[in-house]
Amino acid sequence: MTTGDVFAILPLVTISAAIIIIMLMITILRIHLLTFIATLVSLVVSIAALYWCISRQPYHITDILVMDSFASFYIALIFITVMVIAIFSYGYKKQKGGIKEEYYIFLLTAALGSTVLVTSTHFAAFFVGIELLSLSLYILIAYSGLRLNIEAGLKYFIPTAVSMAFLLFGTALIYGGSGTMKFSELAHIAQTGGIMSKPLFLTGIGLVLAGVCFKLALVPFHFWAPDVFQGSPAPVTAFLATISKGAVFAVVMRYFSTIEILNNASLFYIFAAIATASMFFGNITALLQNNVKRILAYSSIAHFGYLLVTLMAGGSVGIAAACFYLVAYFITTLIAFGVITILSGNESDFDSIDDYRGLSGRHPCISSIMALAILSLAGIPLTAGFIAKFYIVAAGASAKLWILLIILVINSVIGLFYYLRIVVALFSKSNTAALPITSEYKISPISILTLAILTIALIWIGVYPAVFIQIVQKVAASFS
Repeated sequence: MTTGDVFAILPLVTISAAIIIIMLMITILRIHLLTFIATLVSLVVSIAALYWCISRQPYHITDILVMDSFASFYIALIFITVMVIAIFSYGYKKQKGGIKEEYYIFLLTAALGSTVLVTSTHFAAFFVGIELLSLSLYILIAYSGLRLNIEAGLKYFIPTAVSMAFLLFGTALIYGGSGTMKFSELAHIAQTGGIMSKPLFLTGIGLVLAGVCFKLALVPFHFWAPDVFQGSPAPVTAFLATISKGAVFAVVMRYFSTIEILNNASLFYIFAAIATASMFFGNITALLQNNVKRILAYSSIAHFGYLLVTLMAGGSVGIAAACFYLVAYFITTLIAFGVITILSGNESDFDSIDDYRGLSGRHPCISSIMALAILSLAGIPLTAGFIAKFYIVAAGASAKLWILLIILVINSVIGLFYYLRIVVALFSKSNTAALPITSEYKISPISILTLAILTIALIWIGVYPAVFIQIVQKVAASFS
């Protein structure tokens, strides 16, 4: 690796250095606030380093990594999201007690794994990134040491270990059938069509696809998500719902967007079946839930089913729609889990629908913010979620995916029912006269400020999306 290579991946270098520095720092001085500040500073420096790299793009680092506009877009999204999660985590961890400092190390390590994923152009880098991300999440989920957290950690560990075995074995079969593990070469081979008839290569693609579906919690590999979402600490659940899935989907886009799925009947029907099943199962099962975290888990399954429509649409329109949708989804999900985080008590998270009943009378501003987030997930106009779904419909229409678009619209209507259950609970009268335990705790001003900024972004994208659309269109144009 040359000096130019190091400068090209400077954001990854800075975040790696930050992890080591913070690790050394807490061996000398254990101060929660200091570790939190060091985490935020390291993320700001990493974002600044990303700006430094723009003039060098696109830049290939050996055969396994690339720093281009697509990678830069997702790295910025990842780092900003980690900053928000760290801010929400500070008050949450301070309230919970116990050892806090190492939590931020694993948060940054998970972010590093995610950045390796979005810059990978080779299955070797892809595997290293996803392994680093997964190992960090095992610890983050069970970090608090409560029985529910440890159980969730095990429920995430077992299916993830199976999915990693699928990915590794599938990669070996792909290499055996094609002689390469580079995404660009594999896409070119797949487009020629000859190798798609080889059983070894097809089996490898099937195993890799199964492993990816595990990480994205798509049907039929979704079963871990509801229990893990419910059992994880609220800030970690936000990471699972956003960065963990978004980084993997970025890799899927990088590979499959170069293959014309519409012209490959086998791939098209597989993706269409997974998308349809994920949309229907996620939305219908969410109707039966009374836990907000579980509702958001099933909702996440459905949302990534929607995103598969952009993958099948392909082209610059599909890539732009997926990028825009992920930005809107990240903002909205962070708001929802941010509210859960700041209202959570010492013993358990604030995640039952009954907990939210009558919340508008006690915390009117927070209730309004939560309601906006839920309405955005439902795709109500004047929110980011509406523009994001409209963009997906536009991408699907450009590819004439009419049946999938009808299915998407039907599922959006189904989703309204369970989303409105939460909104109705927020503004209804409380069944109990006593205030919940969370009222004993002060809500962190920095968390409220972060929620306010996210809410402004949510409305801004919903009302005036032109700026963000131009950004994602430039990313898609440079990628294609």
